[in-house]
Amino acid sequence: MSSATTTRRRRPARQRITSAAITVLTWVIVVGFFFPVAWMVFTAFKTERAAATSTPTIFTELSFDRFAEVLDRGFAAYLANSLTASVMSTVIVLLLAIPAAYGLSVRPLIRSTDALFFFISTKFLPIAAAIIPIYLLLQNLGALDNISALSILYVGMNLPLAIWMMRSFFAEVPLEIIEAAQIDGAKFWTELVRVVLPIVAPGIAAAALICFIFAWNEYFLANLLTSTVARTTPPFLGSFVDGRGQFLAVLSAAATLAVLPVVIAGWLAQKRLVRGLAMGAIK
Repeated sequence: MSSATTTRRRRPARQRITSAAITVLTWVIVVGFFFPVAWMVFTAFKTERAAATSTPTIFTELSFDRFAEVLDRGFAAYLANSLTASVMSTVIVLLLAIPAAYGLSVRPLIRSTDALFFFISTKFLPIAAAIIPIYLLLQNLGALDNISALSILYVGMNLPLAIWMMRSFFAEVPLEIIEAAQIDGAKFWTELVRVVLPIVAPGIAAAALICFIFAWNEYFLANLLTSTVARTTPPFLGSFVDGRGQFLAVLSAAATLAVLPVVIAGWLAQKRLVRGLAMGAIK
C-alpha cells in the first residue's frame, strides 16, 4: 500500500474526529447558555422553601401557584406597558431609520460619513450621565410616569443602532435593480417601497426584533422615570427582591412570563432573523 493511499485514508478519519469534537463543544456551549433559563423555568414551579434551599432540589412538589401570585400582583398591567413601549418605539424607529439608512447607502448624501459618526456618537455617553437633564425635562413637561415619553426615549436609544444596521443591508442591494426602476420612471417612494424594501425585508425584520428586545429589557430609564402608571416589566421584576429577602420562586415565575413574548417573537421571526443577520457576511 502506497503512502499516498494511507494519507487519503487518514485524512477523512482526522476530519471526522475534528467534526465530532466541534459538535460536542457546540452542544456544551449551547447547554451552558440554555441551562440557566431552563433552571429558571423549573424553579418557577417550585415552592419558595424548595427554591431557597442551598442544595438544589430536583424532585419536589410542583404547582402553578407562583404564576397565580405573579398575576395577582398586577403583572398584566406591567406587561401591557412593556408591550406598548416596545412596539411603539420599534415602529417609530423603523419609520425613521429606513429612509435615513436608504439615503446614507443607496443615495449617498454629502458628508454621509460625518452623519454616521454623529449617529453612533450618541451611544458614547452613558445614559446615567444624562438622566438628570432628562428627568428635569420630563418633570417640567409633566411627562414623568408617561408611557409615550418612555417610548420616545427608547426611540432615541435604538435609532442609531437601527440606522447602522439597515445601512449595511441597503448597501447589499444591487444598484442595477435601482437604476432599472429609475429608468422605468419610479419615483423615490415607489423605488424604496416596491423595489428595495422587499429585498432587504429580512434585514429590517432583524433590526426590528433587536430594537424590540432592547426596549423590552431596558431597566434604567423605566425604573427612574416611571412609578405606577407607566411602570414596565423589568422594574416590576426587581420588586421581588426587598428587605424581607429574595422570593426566588415567584421571581422565576415572573421572569418566565416576562421572557415569553420575546421568545415567541424570536421564534416566529427566526428565519428572517438568521437571514437578515447573515446579510453582508459574504461578499
